[in-house]
Amino acid sequence: MKGHHPFVKWAIKSIESYILDRRMVDPIKDGAPEELLNRRAGAFVSLHLLDGSLRGCIGTFMPTRSNLALEIRDNAIAAATQDPRFEPVTAEELDDIEVTVDILSEPEKVTDTSQLDPKKYGVIVVSGYRRGLLLPDLPGVDSVEEQLRIALRKAGISERERFDVYRFTVERYH
Repeated sequence: MKGHHPFVKWAIKSIESYILDRRMVDPIKDGAPEELLNRRAGAFVSLHLLDGSLRGCIGTFMPTRSNLALEIRDNAIAAATQDPRFEPVTAEELDDIEVTVDILSEPEKVTDTSQLDPKKYGVIVVSGYRRGLLLPDLPGVDSVEEQLRIALRKAGISERERFDVYRFTVERYH
């Protein structure tokens, strides 16, 4: 697995420890970056094969754990082993996977689509208990309409239904 930024190295360590040793890394004992221990935020971990195709992506749009080190660890392991679209990552595959960590800003409600920009903002669409999220700056997602259409489809919300839209930014680490 390839990665350079300390947040990405922490995600990789989390995945490798879990897949190779069935062990959950401990943020204190296993040396998570200090900045992650003192911060809470939603985070997504995306796994891609070297050809760029998706291999797993799991995340939380709001913090669910006591710190970002745990948030990234748990989402990294889930992206590697629990993404329903893929078989779990095997030990043999680890060298051929690239990891991206996205740390999300607090979502803010949008009142008009002019406030959206698929290169800058991710979106969350919400109707009742259904929600769909799409990260910003994804290859091939070039218009607000397309971004919303994909997020709605992920949520199982029809474009004719009433729904709320939230936007967020990410700090993206490769």
